[in-house]
Amino acid sequence: MDLIKSLFVSASGLRVQNGRMRIIAENIANANSTAKTPDELPYRRKVPTFKSQFDKELGAQMVELGKVAEDNTDFQSVFMPGHPAADPNGYVLQPNVNTLIETTDMREAQRSYEANLNVIESTRRMLQRTIDILKA
Repeated sequence: MDLIKSLFVSASGLRVQNGRMRIIAENIANANSTAKTPDELPYRRKVPTFKSQFDKELGAQMVELGKVAEDNTDFQSVFMPGHPAADPNGYVLQPNVNTLIETTDMREAQRSYEANLNVIESTRRMLQRTIDILKA
């Protein structure tokens, strides 16, 4: 029965990392999205949160994607006097997305996804070997 638990726990990890990668991809896609007018704010970086929840049926801790929070770090100001979103001094607010950090986070999420996938594959092989032994 513990092999089944490991499948479910790893599957929950896959779902969380998949959601995390979608949020990171959205951040990267909007890294250069400025506002359209001086009154608006540019895209604000989103940060995934996680929560642990006990599954009573399995008797195991599962992980879930929590609320998506907004990163409240300051925006960068860039001098672009001809831009429609430029303030009276010619500065435009840029999103608070650092593509280097997002790329690093994406790589970490990808590796975690792969680790969970390896657990599922290993568990599947163990279950298959058990079935093969029982057949013999």
